[in-house]
Amino acid sequence: MPDEPSDPSFNDDPQAKQASPETASDPDTGADVASDLKALLTENADMRDKLLRTMADMENLRRRTEREKEDTSRYAISNFARDVLTIGDNLRRVIEHVPADEAANDPALESFLEGVELTERELLKMMEKHGVTKLEPLGERFDPNQQQAMYEVPTTDVPEGTVVQVMQAGFSIGDRVLRPALVAVSKGGPKQAPASKAAPQEAPGFGPGGAANDDAPGKD
Repeated sequence: MPDEPSDPSFNDDPQAKQASPETASDPDTGADVASDLKALLTENADMRDKLLRTMADMENLRRRTEREKEDTSRYAISNFARDVLTIGDNLRRVIEHVPADEAANDPALESFLEGVELTERELLKMMEKHGVTKLEPLGERFDPNQQQAMYEVPTTDVPEGTVVQVMQAGFSIGDRVLRPALVAVSKGGPKQAPASKAAPQEAPGFGPGGAANDDAPGKD
């Protein structure tokens, strides 16, 4: 029987097999994957940085909003409180206008004076309840942030620059001066020791009349 012709398809020689163009490995594929991975990592880092910045901005906004809310609540009554001070000034003038000896000899006048003093005390207590505090600078070193010097008193009995008289009481609301005290300051006495340096604070501005500038929140 004649030999059957050989079939190339039955050739099991591995060296005879050749890879098709579709299945051949592409040398650029690995480089593309590495480039895409690097781009994704960079984008992820950028997004994380933006997220952290946004969270920080939101926290700062929250704190600022709370602080502004507290300031508004604390200083909203500044204008009203400043008007009420006029009533307290008038009560104090009545008390100082009545001589003590005349009140002692006149029961009706003494009773009237006691009523005025009681009203003044209740008014100050009510104002203190709402954060308005009376300033008591007599005998203290003159502080231009809280007092307004009206004139100087020559004396050698007290150190120079000491408040020796208060013509009109001052008041503060929170950490701000609502109205500076009108005072007289000593001159000619021994020099006072320099005050220790502290952290600088923003001094309240004063208008021509000595009143604090209306920069508080809630100002009409």
